[in-house]
Amino acid sequence: MKSRNAAASQAKTIRPAQCLKRVPILDAAAEVFCREGFSGASIDEIAEEACVSRQTIYNHYREKETLFIAVVADVTARANTALFAALAAFPDKPENLREDLIAFAVDLNRNCLYNQDGKFLRKLVQSEGPRYPHLFEAWREHGPCKIGMALGAIFARLHHQGLLHIPDCDLAARQFTALINADLQMTTLLGGTPKEEEIRDAAEQAVDMFLRGYGVRTEPVL
Repeated sequence: MKSRNAAASQAKTIRPAQCLKRVPILDAAAEVFCREGFSGASIDEIAEEACVSRQTIYNHYREKETLFIAVVADVTARANTALFAALAAFPDKPENLREDLIAFAVDLNRNCLYNQDGKFLRKLVQSEGPRYPHLFEAWREHGPCKIGMALGAIFARLHHQGLLHIPDCDLAARQFTALINADLQMTTLLGGTPKEEEIRDAAEQAVDMFLRGYGVRTEPVL
């Protein structure tokens, strides 16, 4: 039977080996919060995941609520980076508006809304938002609000170019986002990830409906 000192010595040699790949605190916390939820997660579990001491976490974030808000802000920032890359890729003067909108919708869903960060945020908001709405104030301001404003600006430009007729660009932005998500939500609610062909089909159907509502109609020449 090993002595207490021998067991302690063995633990000291095992733990550094297990922690050679130290996980950043925010990444470790994101993993735990996503798995356990806000109420079920513990600082001890996050510390173990990150291979740091619980005191290190408290030194950086003071309490679990502050850490949770920091995690949401960090993931939202990454999601916004992907979002604004998709927005920047949209042409200033589209030559084929339907195809350009479809490509944009596919990019938005594949790389922003249904990637790992997008799924993480959606799961947290759905599971924790009703119980802890104050924890998502920064997400509302820097997530959906920014998406709506940026997308509304694109639609305003298309309106002024005469390619669309949109009286309310902010409303149109919310409707566009809802349309491209409509056929994909059930898959994600059940924990799955939409397939590429599903994302493409959803984008085509959404854009066609959007253009029926906001497309510029030309009168036939008599």
